[in-house]
Order: sequence, then structure tokens, then C-alpha cells
Amino acid sequence: MSKKKDKKGTNSSTIVLNKKSRHDYSLEDRFEAGLALEGWEVKSLRAGHVQIKDSHIYFKNGEAFLLGAVITPLATASTHINPESGRTRKLLLNRQELNRLIGAVERKGYAVVPTAMYWKKGRAKIEIALAKGKKAHDKRASEKTRDWEREKGRIMKHG
Repeated sequence: MSKKKDKKGTNSSTIVLNKKSRHDYSLEDRFEAGLALEGWEVKSLRAGHVQIKDSHIYFKNGEAFLLGAVITPLATASTHINPESGRTRKLLLNRQELNRLIGAVERKGYAVVPTAMYWKKGRAKIEIALAKGKKAHDKRASEKTRDWEREKGRIMKHG
């Protein structure tokens, strides 16, 4: 099965990636969540006007919310609405996933961070991950192993 191609001819349905989360955290379990968005936000997502680098997930009253994601409104946004680019957005997860995430955050000291935002069957989805924060020496060690893997690939390729 092939994916539909968009106007530019690319195959990707990814809106935005959070590469900083892979650097700052060791990611463990990943979950897919829907987003409760307004109409102008969906249009901005389609145009790629979103940033999730400094965002995080918090829990309140048994529900998950995305805080700190910036969706910049388009210049053609309607005049009768007042778009708020940094508003808190509700995440749509089922009860078992919510209970598991809340338990890990409260009892085990995990953080929940967004890692990617993408389209799936015409709906905006966000990938979130349970994460443990890395210390500075962990970051250096992972950077060193990544560099070694890259160098090893070059050596194997060129002989």
C-alpha cells in the first residue's frame, strides 16, 4: 500500500518532530494521542506553523493536556475569532493509557514529553513518550556512541 502524496510530492505525513526530546531524555514507551483543536489550528498545522520543542504534558483531574506548544495562526484567520497561539490543548487518550501514564509520572518519577506530530487518516495526532531525564554525562556518552556508529558506517562503506 502506498501513501497518498501531497502537492509537493513527498510521502511524509509528519508535521513536526521534537529532536530535542531525544537528546534531553531517554525515551521508553510511546503513545499516540489525538488533539482537541479549533478550526484555525488545523489550518495552521496543514501549513506547518507549529512548534513543540519546549512543550510538555501535564495531568489534571485525570486528563492530559499539552502545554507550551505554539501553533501560529495564519494571516488569513477569521476576524470574528481571537486566536491564542500558546493555549493549552487537551489530549485524547483512552482511560487505560491515561492511568498508566499518570501512575508512571506520580510513582516512578517519569516525565511525559511530545516527540512528534503527524497526520493519520486526516486527523492530527501527537506521539508522546514516557521519559527519564538524562544527566550531562549520559548526554555525552550517547553522543559519543552515535558518533562512533556514524564513523563505523563510513569505514564499512569505504573499506
